[in-house]
Amino acid sequence: MPRIPEEVLHEYMTSRGLKLATAESCTGGLVSDRITNVSGSSEYYPGGVVSYSYEAKVSLLGVSWDTLKLHGAVSRETVLEMAHGVRKLLDADIGLSVSGIAGPTGGTPEKPVGLTWVGLVTDQGEWARSFVWDGDRRQNKQSSSEAVLEFVVDYLEGRLA
Repeated sequence: MPRIPEEVLHEYMTSRGLKLATAESCTGGLVSDRITNVSGSSEYYPGGVVSYSYEAKVSLLGVSWDTLKLHGAVSRETVLEMAHGVRKLLDADIGLSVSGIAGPTGGTPEKPVGLTWVGLVTDQGEWARSFVWDGDRRQNKQSSSEAVLEFVVDYLEGRLA
């Protein structure tokens, strides 16, 4: 039977008594939707922020304008600041974030369509991963949401170094 990451997440979060908060950009709330599709997720999921614009990232999550100007919204630096910000905002143990270029427009040679960064922040540290998807806009958003959920499960299973 295939493993559904949001259900695995539910098991770990409820058994450990942890709280998770999300900051989403390119997924537009899809990660939150998947988490809240599992009954009982309110026990560990106080909520999330969809911060699509630079202004929202700065005002809601505390992302630095300097970070955005220097690295752009789709970068390791930005997703880590997003994860720190949402973790603080919602008083969570784990801050999880995602920012990417879903397409079909918006890509550059340095940052192609499909590029996605995910970030995770806890008291134990901070981690980030990048991916490049090759689907259409919906497929890229779905792939990104899957990667975000697998990322936090990897953390909970001790697979992040």
